[in-house]
Amino acid sequence: MAQAAAVAKPPAPPRRRRASATPRRLPYLLIAPAALLMLGFIAYPVLSVFWYSLQEYNPTKPWRNGFAGLDNFTHIFTEDPLFWDTLVFSAKWVFVEVGLQLLFGLALALIVNQTFVGRALGRALVFSPWAVSGVLTSAIWVLLYNSQTGITRYLADMGVGAYGVSWLSDTSTVFPAAVVADLWRGVPFFAILILADLQSVSKDLYEAAEVDGAGRIKQFWHITLPHLKDAIILSTLLRAVWEFNNVDLLYTLTGGGPAGVTTTLPLYIANTSVDAHDFGYASALTTVAFVILLFCSTVYLRLSKFGGEK
Repeated sequence: MAQAAAVAKPPAPPRRRRASATPRRLPYLLIAPAALLMLGFIAYPVLSVFWYSLQEYNPTKPWRNGFAGLDNFTHIFTEDPLFWDTLVFSAKWVFVEVGLQLLFGLALALIVNQTFVGRALGRALVFSPWAVSGVLTSAIWVLLYNSQTGITRYLADMGVGAYGVSWLSDTSTVFPAAVVADLWRGVPFFAILILADLQSVSKDLYEAAEVDGAGRIKQFWHITLPHLKDAIILSTLLRAVWEFNNVDLLYTLTGGGPAGVTTTLPLYIANTSVDAHDFGYASALTTVAFVILLFCSTVYLRLSKFGGEK
């Protein structure tokens, strides 16, 4: 009996309990209400725009409302010269604005990244225009461009130009005037993002480059720019989308004029829907603009190799 007890089998190891799936799913369950709410607010407007783009929908002419199929899109590409004019101006506006904002934003970021007396105040002054809304920015520059009390009045007092000149009413000066107004607000966006990325560049790299005899230009070209690659790609893409959809500044500053020379595609869409009440055709224009932005953004990210090796 004793020997039998000695050779008795050891007790079986305790069974492992299956990990409950609830703790793993808990984070997703907690964010599900907010995610569903956001999806509803985003998905419903997008899908409704796609639906109305296939409709003839004008509340002021209810007898003409109904399914239109692809008629709105056919009219856009074959019978609407304003679409092509506004699309060309939108491309010009985006190219000029994003290019200049990137150039000046990079320069400002490099300046405020240096050590100097009053750097904190300088950074605050540089970044403050970004906190101003687009409509308020437009109101500020409308006052600055006022022919009676604005810049042109003071220039005329100094003998430069004539009295009563309005840069926003002249087709030869309205585009540069609008560009300068948007630069004032857009440059800080690039400066903020680029400065944040500059803070992460190791100073050892610059010290090693100085030891090897590299000057400021070579350091900028071979160290700074490669490190800023992803920040520049992301900031230019975001700003290009925002500038393409820019309505508030141009609407308040010029209203698309004079003679429609500053009408972008989104501003044309706003005028078509709000002023003409042609929501079906405006939805079709919005769908085309969405496809254009999606295509251009995809191509830009592919060509720039965003997220790849620096």
